[in-house]
Amino acid sequence: TRCLSLGINISKEPIPVVPAAHYTCGGIVADLRARTDVENLYAVGETACTGLHGANRLASNSLLECLVFADAAVRDILDKPHQPPPPLPAWDESRVTDADEQIVISHNWAELRHFMWDYVGIVRTNKRLQRAQHRIQLLQDEIHEYYTNFHISSDLLELRNLVMNAELIVQSALLRHESRGLHFSKDYPGVLSNPSPTILTPGNY
Repeated sequence: TRCLSLGINISKEPIPVVPAAHYTCGGIVADLRARTDVENLYAVGETACTGLHGANRLASNSLLECLVFADAAVRDILDKPHQPPPPLPAWDESRVTDADEQIVISHNWAELRHFMWDYVGIVRTNKRLQRAQHRIQLLQDEIHEYYTNFHISSDLLELRNLVMNAELIVQSALLRHESRGLHFSKDYPGVLSNPSPTILTPGNY
């Protein structure tokens, strides 16, 4: 019935199938207790890289991973003595103004979605990844300007996080000189005999 409502008669024609991104592979490196290398910071679920999945992450497996590592994180937290969080300074908004450029944020959001789909999608090349890297840098510069001069909105925060994730995905893809799992590169169609994880660390780490 649903297909017919969309003008598709499955008894006479095939059902169109298209790829879709509904999860991420990789994430923040965590140990078997979901601990990261930042004290008291835990990573569970799609945000974590636990090493359980190899090159891909399947939906059913990732659900079980969430349950197992959430339990491990809770146990580790309960084993530690309770300490109140340190006080945080209030956000200083004395030098910023209201931004009426919501359309710019919306446009940047759409632009990020489109060029990540086109350049960092199923089939990748170094040239496409480098183009995406350049576009990401332009968006980061614009986001930094907004952060400095205007009041912060939830949409701006989400855009910043999306751009940050896009940057890490592109960096990881450029460092992977082979095709493995969901990562297929026309420049490196083969598989390395001795692969290693692609782990990014900050320059000042």
